[in-house]
This record gives sequence, C-alpha cells and structure tokens, in this order.
Amino acid sequence: MVGEAARRPLRADARRNYDLILAAAQKAFAAHGAGASLEEIARQAGVGSATLHRHFPSRASLLRAVFHDRVKALCARAEEHTLTSEPGTALFSWLRDFNAYAAASRGLAASLLHDGRDADLLKEDDDCVATITTAAGQLLREAQQLGAVRPNIRTQDMLTLISAISLATEGQDDDTQAGRLLDIAIDGMRCVSVSPSTSTA
Repeated sequence: MVGEAARRPLRADARRNYDLILAAAQKAFAAHGAGASLEEIARQAGVGSATLHRHFPSRASLLRAVFHDRVKALCARAEEHTLTSEPGTALFSWLRDFNAYAAASRGLAASLLHDGRDADLLKEDDDCVATITTAAGQLLREAQQLGAVRPNIRTQDMLTLISAISLATEGQDDDTQAGRLLDIAIDGMRCVSVSPSTSTA
C-alpha cells in the first residue's frame, strides 16, 4: 500500500496535505536519503508531525508512496524498450535507466540491497522490488533466449549489481563513474562466442 490515506477518498484539505507531504518528502529523500528527518519533512510541507503520521503511519509507508510512481515509470520504460529494440539492447538500455533511477532515488538502492534500518521498506504487498524484479526478469529472459546474455545470470544478482554500483558511486565527484562501471558490468553479462581458432585442444 502507498499510505493509509490512499485506501479511501480524501477531503480536499486532506488531499492537499497529502500532496504537500509527498512533495516535501521527494525533495528530502533526494537530498538526504531514506533517513531524512520526518519532522523536517512535515515542517517543509507546512503541516504538523501528527498530520504526517496520520497519512503515513511509518517511514516505510511514506517511502513507498514517494517511490511508487517512480517505479511505475521505470517499469513502463522496460515495456517501451521491448517494443522498440531487440532483447539484448532492450535489457541493457533499461539497466541504464535503472542505474540513473537508483542514483536519483538514494533510498531505493539501499533497500534493494537490504541494507540499513529501512531495509524492509519495499517488502510489502505492492512491493516495489517485486515490480522492478518482474520487469527486469522479463527483459533478462528474452535476452537470454536470444543468446545476447549469459544463461547463468540471475535477475536478483543483476539488480543487486546495478544497485551496488549506485551505492559505491554515491557522492563521488566523478558523475560519469557509475556509467563506466555499468558498461563493465554489461560487458560481463554478454554472451561471448569462442571461435574454434581460439579454442584449446
């Protein structure tokens, strides 16, 4: 679920507060990560802490609400790549989307690696991890069926690797390092045919 308030229609003033809290949370989590102060989020939204907790009973519920729409957009990109590119290219293009997304959504990468005090924030019924894993798994299977990706690559390993790149390069002055590391990871995933002339007896 993306917040208790999302389960039922809200009055106009309650909807306004809900949207203000989400907007403030988006900025706070982007700037300070998943551990951003909830009190500061409430202050930036112009509401009291009690109002914030009425809409979002826990930090996890607020994080899920913030990331929910972003995850939907990321997974929609998987379908777009599938429709416009061959399977290998579709997968690798989407991994670059995911890399950029993880860098912009600092709490998501930590959650995917089950790290930190909010490690379980995405392990719910409408689990964002499950949504991403489904999209990634479909792309991976199609690329493997075509022979574009090594058959021993697993979806969770692939996502963990890309998330780790985001975490390892977080806060680095070199904005291009994550892209270079992703290129190395992608090269390691590709199927490489061994020519008979290079094989050993």
